[in-house]
Amino acid sequence: MPVINRIAEFHADMTAWRRDIHAHPELAYQEHRTADLVAAKLAEWGIAVHRGLAGTGVVGVLQGQGSGTKAIGLRADMDALPMPEANAFDHASKNPGTMHACGHDGHTTMLLGAARYLAETRNFDGTVHFIFQPAEEGKGGGKKMIEDGLFTRFPCDRVFGMHNWPDLPAGRIAVHPGPVMAAADQFTITVHGHGAHAAMPHNGIDPVLVAAHVITAMQSIVSRNTDPFDSAVVSVTWVEAGTTYNVIPNEAKLHGTIRTVRPETRARMPERIARVAENVAAAFGATAALEHRPGYPPTVNAQAEAELAAQVAAKVVGSANVVWNPDPSMGAEDFGYMLEEKPGCYVWLGHGGGAPGCRLHNPHYDFNDDILTTGASYWATLAETLLPRSP
Repeated sequence: MPVINRIAEFHADMTAWRRDIHAHPELAYQEHRTADLVAAKLAEWGIAVHRGLAGTGVVGVLQGQGSGTKAIGLRADMDALPMPEANAFDHASKNPGTMHACGHDGHTTMLLGAARYLAETRNFDGTVHFIFQPAEEGKGGGKKMIEDGLFTRFPCDRVFGMHNWPDLPAGRIAVHPGPVMAAADQFTITVHGHGAHAAMPHNGIDPVLVAAHVITAMQSIVSRNTDPFDSAVVSVTWVEAGTTYNVIPNEAKLHGTIRTVRPETRARMPERIARVAENVAAAFGATAALEHRPGYPPTVNAQAEAELAAQVAAKVVGSANVVWNPDPSMGAEDFGYMLEEKPGCYVWLGHGGGAPGCRLHNPHYDFNDDILTTGASYWATLAETLLPRSP
């Protein structure tokens, strides 16, 4: 079963929606125009609309034919990134400093396309919850929707997500029977030394020098303290120290990210980082203190739901185009919060990229409109497969 014919018939409409959303990107918890567009479309198709979860979230509720009580959730994210767009086409961002560089415009559009088709046909028995989530880009909109009662007000037996994937050719879908994306935690290490004149360093304790040694020593946490078959990243990405060229400052700060897949590895990281920082600093006569800030949990698919998603993907793109169990990404996704609450599966939809301009979070990125019908067909087929009508 390839792309659904009816969905293919309104591909031009989907392209117009997608480009309109791309031209009007909105940041986390500010997706007012996008939410209005989504709500209006759902209402137009006779889908019950609920608003207000996580502020700008939208949930559409559609009952199928029959008396089935099973329900599934299909989730798309709506927010853009705080970055300028470098594209010059007509649908480039009209909001300076804000851009859909991760494809959330396409994610929203594909779920809308599935909603339109399912509202027309209702060839399923049960309930589909169309979850349009704000604030995925680092602001935890998924967690906020859950805290606001997402699964209490809209009970789901299973929940599913999708992300476009530029490294995967168009026409393919990747499914992981386990970890998909990593946890993303943050840290700040403050190194306290003793300020002095830069020409007389022996009169002080240089926290910049200490910080440099801490950065180097921290690389052993992954290379020498983590199972080589595990996946982990510790990156120092931002260093703060000093105010002028001829003064050794009193302190230096190191900021960075920790990416892990296994819960036990994630749990060990703060202690290991603190130990390295404190002991390296002590060797120089300085002190170091760690501030650890937990972020998104890992995105981990349930085995059974992953197998079902793969079967559905095969109906849409063919079994030869389903990529089973590829390596997980060390990127992060707050859909992980939803998978902590409900069994489900998060898939990667081939974007047909590879060129630099197609990479996620690139100022030249643009969603591939050719895959809109593929994604919408996957969503619709998933609903019809998991909520079948009685013969």
